[in-house]
Amino acid sequence: MELVIGTKRWSTWSLRPWLALKHTGKPFTETVIALRWAETTDAQIRAHSPTGLVPVLKAGGVTIWDSLAICEYLAETFPDSRLWPEDRALRAVGRSATAEMHSGFGALRRECPMALGETLKVDLTKEARADVARIVQLWKDLLGASRGPFLLRDWSIADAFYTPVATRFATYGIDLAEFGDDGEAAAYAARLLQFGPYMEWHAAAVIAD
Repeated sequence: MELVIGTKRWSTWSLRPWLALKHTGKPFTETVIALRWAETTDAQIRAHSPTGLVPVLKAGGVTIWDSLAICEYLAETFPDSRLWPEDRALRAVGRSATAEMHSGFGALRRECPMALGETLKVDLTKEARADVARIVQLWKDLLGASRGPFLLRDWSIADAFYTPVATRFATYGIDLAEFGDDGEAAAYAARLLQFGPYMEWHAAAVIAD
């Protein structure tokens, strides 16, 4: 398998399936394309991706060019990795939360882009603050239902999709207590950033820069 990803410091979409693939424990080749180099980036990505976007997974003669589709492929291909829980109801809720992250929270994405290794400040708009409040409530609801330590009890694709959010909260110093957190969401965010595969990604991102 080959996973084509963008610059680790910035590419949230690349981080998600990379974490899922690492979780399977299966060997793969990692191809990193430097982003934000307009004169070369597009051509390099299009050599791998029909959309001109990363990430892309090449596996068994199949090319998969969407982060969520990649994760679902991995879950189906390596069921013993348990990227989704066996419980149908918990799995459905987890997929809903993942899809919400996949398609939503646009204001937070725009105002707080992932920038690993940096400490930045931002005045969040009303829309971004609403995004943060929703994420805090979502995390609390899922952790309460599953009893943690991760969103669906064991680490899953849902956690992979919310890991970049945890990095944003850390980078921009967002105090989740201002958004209704009693400490549970902040503790969960810290667990995501202490997860072994993420720490490996972070170290590589900072060194590469």
